Amino acid sequence: MGNWEVFALKYAEHVRRTRADNFILADNHDAPHPMDYFVWVLRRDDAVILVDSGYDTAEGAARERPILREPGAALAALGLKPEDIDTLIVTHLHYDHAGGLAQFPNATLHMQAAEMAYATGPCMCHGTLRRTFTAGHVCEAVRRLYSGRVRFYDGDGEVADGVTVHCIGGHSRGLQVVRVRTEAGWLCLASDATHYYENVFTGKPFPIVVDLQDMLDGFGRLHRLASERRLIVPGHDPLVTEVFPAFGASGFVWKLDRGPSRIPEY
Repeated sequence: MGNWEVFALKYAEHVRRTRADNFILADNHDAPHPMDYFVWVLRRDDAVILVDSGYDTAEGAARERPILREPGAALAALGLKPEDIDTLIVTHLHYDHAGGLAQFPNATLHMQAAEMAYATGPCMCHGTLRRTFTAGHVCEAVRRLYSGRVRFYDGDGEVADGVTVHCIGGHSRGLQVVRVRTEAGWLCLASDATHYYENVFTGKPFPIVVDLQDMLDGFGRLHRLASERRLIVPGHDPLVTEVFPAFGASGFVWKLDRGPSRIPEY
């Protein structure tokens, strides 16, 4: 049925990070290493799919990570309103990926059953594991479930023609990535299966992890899911905004479906 357009919308940034925050056993561990925050929009003709919801102003204030713009409002750069979204792929339930679910009232959530079980199960008795979740966001997902607007997957699944999800785990128990058929080939929106190009290209894990082997195995899976390594799109790397072309005049949207001009070499 054709290829999808894919857009990355940047809604926040965290500049006060170091390499120690982003890599286990980091070299030059105190060197600055900032992080960007994105949501992603898939579009083909009249069909629109949102990947993740970001977080809102209140969450940013609570965590001292202010946002640049509300993710729902950012959709206006593509001529969309939050109410237009009826399909929302949730890669995982961490605050920065599921913190804006309430902004999209008409959306059915597409997520891994393992992620819901993880975010509502015994693992959340441990403060270290639950600190990347916010109860209200998880409750919003549960409310969608009880209103009949959650579709669960167990491993691999098809959301639409040319859009599939694949459970990776590692960073969160039910973390899934999104594979999209584009003009450039099969593009993999990795979300937090790899925060940075350097994670996946050098095998350096990210420090927030529930299963280290799953994270490391996931790096290899990303290479197999994407048509080529340049079509792996990390979830938080500021380099995404340098290697993909800007879209429109907003200054916070990048077009991914034709591939990057280059990829970092490590």
